Amino acid sequence: MNQTPVTVGIGALSFEDVIRVARHRAPVVLSEESLAEIAKSSERIRQLAHQTIPVYGVSTGFGALASKHIPAEMRTALQRGLIRSHAAGSGKEVETEVVRALMLLRLSTLATGRTGVRPEVAQAYADMLSANLTPVVYEYGSLGCSGDLAPLAHCALAIIGEGQVRDEQGQLWDTADALQQHGLTPVVLAEKEGLALINGTDGMLGMLVMAITDLDRLTRLADVAAAMSLEGLVGTDRVFAADLHSLRPHPGQQAAAANMLKVLEGSDIIQHHSGNHSTYVQDAYSLRCAPQVAGAVRDTVEHARTVAIRELASAIDNPVVTFDGRVESNGNFHGAPVAYVLDFLAIAVADAASISERRTDRFLDTARNRGLPPFLADDPGVDSGHMIAQYTQAAIVSELKRLAAPASVDSIPSSAMQEDHVSMGWSAARKLRTSIDGLSRVLAIEILTAARGIDLRAPHQAAPASAAVIARLRQDVAGPGSDRYLAPEIQATVELVASGELLAAAEKVTGHLD
Repeated sequence: MNQTPVTVGIGALSFEDVIRVARHRAPVVLSEESLAEIAKSSERIRQLAHQTIPVYGVSTGFGALASKHIPAEMRTALQRGLIRSHAAGSGKEVETEVVRALMLLRLSTLATGRTGVRPEVAQAYADMLSANLTPVVYEYGSLGCSGDLAPLAHCALAIIGEGQVRDEQGQLWDTADALQQHGLTPVVLAEKEGLALINGTDGMLGMLVMAITDLDRLTRLADVAAAMSLEGLVGTDRVFAADLHSLRPHPGQQAAAANMLKVLEGSDIIQHHSGNHSTYVQDAYSLRCAPQVAGAVRDTVEHARTVAIRELASAIDNPVVTFDGRVESNGNFHGAPVAYVLDFLAIAVADAASISERRTDRFLDTARNRGLPPFLADDPGVDSGHMIAQYTQAAIVSELKRLAAPASVDSIPSSAMQEDHVSMGWSAARKLRTSIDGLSRVLAIEILTAARGIDLRAPHQAAPASAAVIARLRQDVAGPGSDRYLAPEIQATVELVASGELLAAAEKVTGHLD
């Protein structure tokens, strides 16, 4: 499929740029301005390479070996050896979208002209992305400091024609053969270039951008799920009134409450029962406080977005070529800013899933579900209904709580105590990806259960938005009845969550939810 290329230049990439390249395999081109700036700083490195004064990464070793002077005739071997030795990853292969984001964001830093690489090095990354050749990168090997070292080194290994890559169909190739097949030539690295290819927060940043993108969708769907649960449990929508939320003006909370009101607008179920439950003075917290929790999740996402935008505008390398031509060592590769928000998001995701599971559980208990059958079963006792669907939710939520333990509070010194404090941001990003997958599954089960509960309220009619979600769900999952094989129904709902179709069904009625 032909796509408009993403242009990588001196300025920051957008979230959309990252997603298009990482997930939709858009090709990449370098701007003429960036190529000129790259050439300019590259010439500065060539000048320094011939001076007698040692410059870190240009004429010295690396890390704890920085005091070792390297003669000019050995510097190509130095850079090649750096990449080979640092390509030390282990474990399962990292997902293609993560590797493509990793490469794109490293290229974005190269394009600023602050790293000192030659234009052909940057072009090699653009060419590999455009050819859909994805280096094999492994799960373990980054401490989130001095760059995502091993993951980036595996990418750099590919442009020098070594290691392995996968093509667009996922077939595994020796890199040298894949480059030849696509008419690409391996790069011979010059001074500093190997170092410039591995010094960055690109892996954790790419995963952060994708996590925020996913959560922009899932937070809106969580509001739909909460509203449907409240409707199926015959709660009151009065607690979502705008004037109540203006008393505590957190923007995320106000947006969530407004979304829930939109979804519930026109509900015959709520209107019919509004005067019939005088003993129901207040709904349980999982219903009444849904906007407060959903709002806190939203505000956490917004904080993470601010950090990600700043990081996308950054040029991270060590040493770095300054605008006035100096080459200076620095610590901008430390992943703490990104690691913290990755961990913060994992906490928010776990809590969003936790409150969702509590709403689901209410549907199954006759003491709390306001007139529905036990476990929403067709023939309770003979049928178990959604009893074990809640078990699945509970298992996921328990796992998400474990994943909410922050990675960024840990640090293991490395490189003979030269790198004595690290961020563990890559680890924070990896566990957040698992958390977001778990949240998608928990929300799917809540919607599956809420839809069944609403159907069991017939002949009273659901709100038009709820009805639209249920109608889309019913194309793939049947309504109430005797027990059926439940796992495929859960999986079908998960896929509708992941594709955005359930959210789209609601928004066809409500308009865009915030």
